[in-house]
Amino acid sequence: MKLQTYTTSLLLLAMASGGAWAKVSSQEAAKLGGELTAIGAQKAANKSGTIPSYQGGLKASNSVDPLNNIYANEKPMFTITAANLDQYKANLSDGQIALFKKYPDTYKMPIYKTYRTASFPKDVYSKAKQNATTAELVDGGNGMINFNETVPFAIPQSGLEVIWNHVSRYRGGSIQRNAAQIPVQRDGQFFAIKVRSQLTAPQYLKDGYNAKSDDNVLFYYTQAIKSPARLTGNVLLVHETIDQVNQPRMAWTYNAGQRRVRRAPQVAYDAPGAATEGLRTSDQLDMFNGAPDRYNWKLMGKKEIYIPYNAYKLADPKVKYKDIVGTGHINQDHTRYELHRVWKVEATLKEGSRHVYAKRTFYIDEDSWQIAIADHYDNRGQLWRASEGHALQFVNANTPWYVSTTNYDLFSGRYIVELNNEERDPFKFGVQVKRKNFTAAAIRRQGKR
Repeated sequence: MKLQTYTTSLLLLAMASGGAWAKVSSQEAAKLGGELTAIGAQKAANKSGTIPSYQGGLKASNSVDPLNNIYANEKPMFTITAANLDQYKANLSDGQIALFKKYPDTYKMPIYKTYRTASFPKDVYSKAKQNATTAELVDGGNGMINFNETVPFAIPQSGLEVIWNHVSRYRGGSIQRNAAQIPVQRDGQFFAIKVRSQLTAPQYLKDGYNAKSDDNVLFYYTQAIKSPARLTGNVLLVHETIDQVNQPRMAWTYNAGQRRVRRAPQVAYDAPGAATEGLRTSDQLDMFNGAPDRYNWKLMGKKEIYIPYNAYKLADPKVKYKDIVGTGHINQDHTRYELHRVWKVEATLKEGSRHVYAKRTFYIDEDSWQIAIADHYDNRGQLWRASEGHALQFVNANTPWYVSTTNYDLFSGRYIVELNNEERDPFKFGVQVKRKNFTAAAIRRQGKR
């Protein structure tokens, strides 16, 4: 795969201004695959043994159903409730603690044995090691140079580098998803907004990577609404750029009622997310996405936190949405939490910048570079929304990814959850898509009712 070197002009500008952020030495990179895993996690167990050593994750297999619960016979080691919360606060996020306090009679966290199941294809590991000695942030951290596809900073030196690892992480190359975005009211009433999405990195396009058109593209994305009827046929198209400040994200929407395609520069930052009833912002899709330029990012180090993991029960196709969706929060009997090491990153709004969240705290799983937990604070400094990403290892694609995300509004008691249980073909990896499928003409055809 050709090494991405996003615009020579950016590189020259960075060199002239001192704006390039340091890469690590070859001696540091040699730790990858040694004391560190191939993508930068600590390989060793923790001192108490409650987090095991990394043994390579789950083995890839095209013949195994990735949603089959390989831990179905396990029982929780213990369950955290409001009654015993004080014993476990040190290993919880502020958002998790707030949910116990808001819903003391119903909220709980079943804690299971920890398994480090994350795994990736060999070329992802080789690219991570290569990137460690070449990839650099430029333009104040809002773009990258000398970066090849994924995991640019396996040995991160800053909070921004950790966030870029999440944003650019490997997700199977090309995937089609059928999911339900479910806004839930304070009294537990809900309706499902059925959505089909396609995410394809340019390296996995059927017609191949084109340096001229794809050099600053991280991935192409479409989202088409299938129901309810009032929203059916509305389509979102995004070309997600690597440097979104010098070349902002390119987005278009097709409105089926008006039968028109329009540019949609508002699909970014704190604009309401598409088909979410205002319950999350655009940059909360995938836990966090988009340009990081409105925040100062501080790396707080590593912590051991109980995070959603190996979420087979929550992805069970035999379970109905009505069995998962509850009042105030999802039915926690369908969740699984494990103790894992995470990178903690704190984002604070820059002076003069605008966003509905003045501060955000992210907890990123060291084995997958996925954000597992995010807490969002309003402009008064009060904790407003708490988010969780429930993930598992898709052995058929050799990649970890979310099967569900939740975003709880601690003020209103409303929340939104993404689920896949009742959908046909919820995850299809390796879907062959051409570049022309990610054009305004294509979404007009796709959106016809």
